[in-house]
Amino acid sequence: KLCGYLNKLGIKGPIKTWKSRWFFYDENKCRLLYYRTAQDINPLGSIDLSSASFDCKIENGEGVFEIRTPSRAFTLKAISKQAMMYWLQQLQMRRWEFCNTQSRFPVGSSQLFVFTFVDIVDNEDFLPLVKTPTEAVGLKAASLPAPQTSTALQNFSLKHPWTEIQNTVYNICGSKQLWGNNGNVFSFDEFQEHPENVDEEQGAEEGTLEDGRMGPRLNWIRKARWMSSGFPGSEELSREKNSVDKVSVLQQQILTLTEEVKSQKELVKLLHKALEAAQQEKRVSSMYLTAAEDKDRLELVRHKVRQIADLTSRLEALEQEKKELEQILTLRDSHIQELKEHVQLLMEKNHAKQGVIMALTEQMARELSDPLQEANTITVETLYKQQEEIEHLKDDIDAYKTQNQFLNSEIHQVTRLWTSVAENEKALLMKCACLQARNCQMESKYLTVLRKLQEAVPGLPSSHAELVKSLIQEALQWDVKEEAEEALPFELNAALCLSSEYDEYGFMTVPDYEIEDWKLLAKIQALEIKSNKLRSQEIVEKPLRDRWKSIGELNPSAELKSLIRSGIPVEHRQRVWRWMVSRRCSPVPGHYQRLLEQSRSTEHPACRQIELDLPRTLTNNKHFSSPTSQLIPRLRRVLLAFSWHNPAIGYCQGLNRLAAVALLVLEDEESAFWCLVYIVEILMPADYYSDTLITSQVDQRVFKDFLSEKLPRVMTHLEQYRIDVSLITFNWFLVAFVDSLVSDILLRVWDAFLYEGTKVIFRYALAIFKYNEEEILRIHDSVEIYQYLRFFTRMITDGRKLMNIAFNDLNPFPMKLLRNRRSMHREELEAELCELEQIKAAYVKDRAEQGA
Repeated sequence: KLCGYLNKLGIKGPIKTWKSRWFFYDENKCRLLYYRTAQDINPLGSIDLSSASFDCKIENGEGVFEIRTPSRAFTLKAISKQAMMYWLQQLQMRRWEFCNTQSRFPVGSSQLFVFTFVDIVDNEDFLPLVKTPTEAVGLKAASLPAPQTSTALQNFSLKHPWTEIQNTVYNICGSKQLWGNNGNVFSFDEFQEHPENVDEEQGAEEGTLEDGRMGPRLNWIRKARWMSSGFPGSEELSREKNSVDKVSVLQQQILTLTEEVKSQKELVKLLHKALEAAQQEKRVSSMYLTAAEDKDRLELVRHKVRQIADLTSRLEALEQEKKELEQILTLRDSHIQELKEHVQLLMEKNHAKQGVIMALTEQMARELSDPLQEANTITVETLYKQQEEIEHLKDDIDAYKTQNQFLNSEIHQVTRLWTSVAENEKALLMKCACLQARNCQMESKYLTVLRKLQEAVPGLPSSHAELVKSLIQEALQWDVKEEAEEALPFELNAALCLSSEYDEYGFMTVPDYEIEDWKLLAKIQALEIKSNKLRSQEIVEKPLRDRWKSIGELNPSAELKSLIRSGIPVEHRQRVWRWMVSRRCSPVPGHYQRLLEQSRSTEHPACRQIELDLPRTLTNNKHFSSPTSQLIPRLRRVLLAFSWHNPAIGYCQGLNRLAAVALLVLEDEESAFWCLVYIVEILMPADYYSDTLITSQVDQRVFKDFLSEKLPRVMTHLEQYRIDVSLITFNWFLVAFVDSLVSDILLRVWDAFLYEGTKVIFRYALAIFKYNEEEILRIHDSVEIYQYLRFFTRMITDGRKLMNIAFNDLNPFPMKLLRNRRSMHREELEAELCELEQIKAAYVKDRAEQGA
């Protein structure tokens, strides 16, 4: 039990002074009750510790500490600093134990989970445990006389005279009638039976009781019951002491007899062994005597000789082992002797240091006592004062250290609580994300079923067809913003950008197509992408973001290549793209401004075609969907500047989409212009965007070769139905998949494309066919295959899976192989074009002769 005498400072009473009080800690309510003496039955008041804080200030004096509650502050004083630290530690520990056993979070009807406190009281000792001061704390202190102040009036509580009178009557009458002079009314068990009697004091120096007027007879009966659990009298103590002595004597006798029994058991074991040996010898002798022939006796003698030889060898082995052990013992003795010599040297060195210290001390004392040096040195009194100040400062430092350790323990416990809550919150967010991902998958399956029903509408009855159409209309009117805000917390909404119908770069999360079938496919794809993002947010995306944060200056390396292939986070993409462009294409200062001036003064021949293509650029992006969009004028200036910069190309359809993506990511016109120059003039081969598009046609033939090598089943299936994949893939290569893939996957493709070159386009083109290989092989009609190839890129929802296919599953093909294939097919294509020109010239000549 935590109890003991402390002095309490009265604040609002008529006599403001220290008063001796008996304090007792109530474990059920986490309160500190105080009485005038340990024999009182009714407490004068209580201190609620559940929301209190503790403090010990140096300036208040030794042993003084404070307990601050929301209503008031209590100033207490222990008899020593050790007792004060003991009280503070015990109160703090019991307060935390009370908090850990009670649930402090209100549970509402809408809550799905209940947090529980973890045990934060561990073995990390910020503040070393203080030894219990038995003379001032504990049940033994209750039997000692209560420390009194100078006068009895000072210790008397004038705020609660009725309680004081009750306690005085109980102490006088009850001690005579019930217990004698050795009674003690303090009992925690009885107080637990009547916890309603104590109420927290409200603004007064002493507390009040709700039931402070109970009859004296009832209290005397309670006091008699408490005596059964009180302190033993002197006679009981003496009887207990005699019994303890007898028990100790009996225990000593038991130990002696136990040792004797052990020795007797050892003797019995030795006798048994001797008896067994004698019996064995007797059996051997009897066998020798009863042997009928000399051969048998000779065999017994030989057996005995073999046993003797075996025992001799074992004896030699034991002697050898004995010698080895003696050598080890000798080495250990020498080592012990060396250690003793080393210890002796250290002791001699210590004695020498002590002698030097004594000599210096005597010299200093002589100098201080020499009256001739008083004028040149500090006086003795001044030195003593300084020494006293130094001692006081040391005491202050120790006190501050103790206070700092005490506060550090509080901070550590609060930090552990906060960490536990943060981990629980993270677990809830993860569970919420998984549930939302599962919900998206269910919605996607529902929309897929609706699409199958949409295909079967002509064969359904009219009523069923109308129902299917209404369900499809309701599914297409689903609002991404409302669903995301209702289902996900703020952190996941911010991370996944699902609180809007547009993503970070302005692309529609659900593109609006004119064909109804494509609208439903776009809705299914958006739900699948959302589900994949939710599932990979904590497992994949967050570690990648942490790795990108740790990268400072960008330098080409295998690690950077792997990170770029996995996709650059949004917050780092602009910086990395600028670095990739400037690494191989050095921008010329002022060149872009000169090209703009030239485009303003002179109209370029490609200006008309540029104006026609501007409204058709990225129609599913809010920054280009309207003629009044902000990026339309910037895109116009970039394309005009490039047409003047590269007159050999001027403008080619497809450059508008390349420049638009560069504008969305880099935001700056000049940076987008140099990015377009980097793609057209450095990454892509020559003549890729010329009038004949000869290199683009060459790449289509190279791609067909790779498709036959990497995916022979798909290529055979397409050739069986005479499908020319160039009709689908030509635009992929010309604009690097813009308007073919969703924005999230498209930008990951561009990350690797800007760093590694055109072989990335071949890798991803093959990966797209591999991703949909099984679905293509199921279709056995040429028209249906063409229709499927028109939108099958919209069926790709998992960018991570597509990336793994492109860079891991497909066998690698080096850049040297790609250049050789291009060179071979370019020669073939040029020869075909030359032959075609000859046929055309001959045809024109024949037509001219026939006309003449």
